[in-house]
Amino acid sequence: MAERIDDTGFGGIRLIQDTEQFCYGVDAVLLATFAARNRHQRMVDLGTNNGVIPLLLSHLTGAEHICGLELRKEAWELAVRNVKLNGLEDRIEMINSDVLDVHEHLEAGSFDGVLCNPPYAARGTAVLNGSDALTTARHEITATLEDFVAAASKLLKDQGRFYLVHRPSRIIDIACACRKYKLEPKFLREVSPVKGGTPNILLLECRKNAGSDLRILEPLYVHEDDGSYSPEIQRLYGRAE
Repeated sequence: MAERIDDTGFGGIRLIQDTEQFCYGVDAVLLATFAARNRHQRMVDLGTNNGVIPLLLSHLTGAEHICGLELRKEAWELAVRNVKLNGLEDRIEMINSDVLDVHEHLEAGSFDGVLCNPPYAARGTAVLNGSDALTTARHEITATLEDFVAAASKLLKDQGRFYLVHRPSRIIDIACACRKYKLEPKFLREVSPVKGGTPNILLLECRKNAGSDLRILEPLYVHEDDGSYSPEIQRLYGRAE
């Protein structure tokens, strides 16, 4: 294990990362800031890895209780250490569990916000290179997209919100799964690497038991032509002048 401690740039939140495992990227920041548009009291992140999203939410929101659910024991242990490093044991709880067993640890209908940054590659659609942390993070090895959506629906209160970051290529799978579990898509935002580029990330907000009325938000791009972050990304990171 090769560890480093990074300053996330969000309110002094620091993060222990294992550089030989899966380190967080802009996807986690996009998802956390997307969810922070709304007020929540109880939030849970499904597949939290090293706990970066709950930690960011502790700064970005006034949520009283934030949970992180992580299957891999090594990642869960790192998430627990990150909570302690930032002195947030009173607000953040980390649970070592498969999303398929979420009902054994968390009460149904007890959250008003659920977030998920699941593996992007659908089961059976890519050649796997093993069962290591990177493979698990990128491919549906245990739980599928539908499993994550079903768990989110079970945990949410009526009219609670579900936030997902994923790939645009999975939009049909995502929409079908969400409607199947009564999570109606309400806001969609596409994210491109550069201005005018083809989107490679989508952000989706759904609401449980809501009517159908999807709003397409203005596209977001991550980088300028010179490789620097775009003005909006700079604002999301709190670095705008």
